[in-house]
Amino acid sequence: MATIDVLDVQGNRSGSRDLAADLFEAPVSVPLMHQVVVAGLAAIRAGTHSTKTRGDVSGGGRKPWRQKGTGRSRQGSIRSPQWAGGGVAHGPVPRDHSMRVNKKMKRGALRSALTDALRSGKLAVVSEMGFDEPKTKRAAELLSALELTGKVLVVLPEPTGDGAAEKSFRNITDVKVAYAGGLGTYDVLWADRVLLTAAALDALEKGSTPEAEKGSTPEAQKGSRGGEAS
Repeated sequence: MATIDVLDVQGNRSGSRDLAADLFEAPVSVPLMHQVVVAGLAAIRAGTHSTKTRGDVSGGGRKPWRQKGTGRSRQGSIRSPQWAGGGVAHGPVPRDHSMRVNKKMKRGALRSALTDALRSGKLAVVSEMGFDEPKTKRAAELLSALELTGKVLVVLPEPTGDGAAEKSFRNITDVKVAYAGGLGTYDVLWADRVLLTAAALDALEKGSTPEAEKGSTPEAQKGSRGGEAS
């Protein structure tokens, strides 16, 4: 079973803990992660792009010149696609870009991403953060003490009541905050380093149990209707 060091806010080792094998020792499937990420990014596309065809552009109802005898090529309308100011041929139209990805694929992709993050040394676990009030300076000092650079994903167990932790990190460049219940594959792959609190790790492992995956409780069934987080 894989283990990871648990650090305090000063960056000192305060202990270690075992990691759930189903989350952090899963087979790493790059094609599966790619498919889930592409589907997640496609789901947030507005799909409102549109162009005017020759039937939508005003004008062009009269034939510009007679069919024969002019020496020029035949033309039926000045709003044909080959004309300046004409309609667009085969242009984009409003549509839904979403792709269907089932829950089993999403869980498998997230496990692949977490396993890869552990193997590559991206993961870090802190015992607790303890933000009593929003303080960006303190959040920056925490990241510095833990030697977390680049794009950092901070994973919390759930939204805090006063939002102190979230507000402390939101003004730091290349730092995102996610919650264990809505953690997505894209979030993990985006980050250079992933910082989890011990409580967030507990929530992740609790959510990976067979009972939770089956949605045996009304709360789990309600949460399972959500899509892939980005």
